[in-house]
Amino acid sequence: MILNDVCREVVKDISDAFAFGVVDLGSGALIAVHNEVTDLTQPYLDALAATAADMFRGKNIRRIEQLISDHRGVEVKHTLQEVFTKTDRTFHFMKVIRSRNVVAVLVTHTTTNQGMGWAGLRMACDELEHAMGVLQP
Repeated sequence: MILNDVCREVVKDISDAFAFGVVDLGSGALIAVHNEVTDLTQPYLDALAATAADMFRGKNIRRIEQLISDHRGVEVKHTLQEVFTKTDRTFHFMKVIRSRNVVAVLVTHTTTNQGMGWAGLRMACDELEHAMGVLQP
């Protein structure tokens, strides 16, 4: 429950935020979430989580990293660390927490100041990393 509490606090603290989640990059599973959109079903949230993981560790990203590795002669792996996407109505801020092999995803309305969105996400990642460390056996 502690991770969901962190997610809830992030949504509360960032202007015009309405969802925040944590996705396992190995499996694409949603491991914590808080969203204020009542019509988002669990299957929809699970599909979004898998898509977020794919953006960072998917087949095409791995293929590009392999091509770069072959060209440079050294292994290049897990190159993407942050991604920003925009839809007609939403901003999606995503950041990898390397030490935990997860990606944090913040979703806001487009009225959110992008700099504040990134600042809020980065602070939230510190809180998540701490909370995840506390939860380890």
